[in-house]
Amino acid sequence: MEQMHMEQRDINETLAEVRAKIAAAARRAGRSPEDVEIVAVTKTHGAEVVEEAWRAGLRIVGENKVQEAAWKKPMCPSGPEWHLIGHLQGNKVRHALTLFDFIHSVDSAKLADRINAIAEETGASPRILLEVNVSGESSKSGMKPEDVAATVRHIVEKCPRVSVEGLMTMAPFSENPEDARPHFRRLRELRDVVESELGVRLPRLSMGMSGDYEVAVEEGATWVRLGTVLFGDRPKVKRVSSTPDDDGLSSGGLDSYSGAGPTVRVLD
Repeated sequence: MEQMHMEQRDINETLAEVRAKIAAAARRAGRSPEDVEIVAVTKTHGAEVVEEAWRAGLRIVGENKVQEAAWKKPMCPSGPEWHLIGHLQGNKVRHALTLFDFIHSVDSAKLADRINAIAEETGASPRILLEVNVSGESSKSGMKPEDVAATVRHIVEKCPRVSVEGLMTMAPFSENPEDARPHFRRLRELRDVVESELGVRLPRLSMGMSGDYEVAVEEGATWVRLGTVLFGDRPKVKRVSSTPDDDGLSSGGLDSYSGAGPTVRVLD
């Protein structure tokens, strides 16, 4: 019990520091700090980290993989929103719609069509962001900036179950946070152009991670995706064999995260 109180105090102190930096960055940009929310990235952490985050006042959990959320979410508090921030394969859409309140990583009209078709079957009302590869790096997912307007139009006209609410991007890695600024600025400017051209509202911008979130806030982020700065380095995982089912969700996958607590299995 004493150890849990120590961990809780640490995350509270860390979160207070992070929120202060977010507030300062928002004020520098003439924004309200209340317009920026933290997505607590808990990938490869156990359910106990989600509980710590919830107790500390974080209300959004971000996971990279459908398979990981499938085992972890049932063991977590029922309060947080769950956001998918990693790549979504078409064959995992059905599971994603049952697990996540928001999908940040829709990268094509084809994937939006798949989401809409499954939502028609299940009665879901998916809320999504379009992932944009602003930097043009071949290693990153996301659509080209020039494809965003047409994709938004397609979703509005052809995907009645889907609500597209904004854009997401990831800046190239750099030790200097300022290197991310032009990429974040371009996403915001792209959003503004699409809103003006199509007469739609895209109020959400998901951009900025542990190394560059203050710059992202200055450039208009409404969601910053923070993991390491809150929880420290992610635990190592051991990969084991898996067998996918008909819709792509596996019955096996990654093994234990760490020596703390019981061994758990992450579907992969």
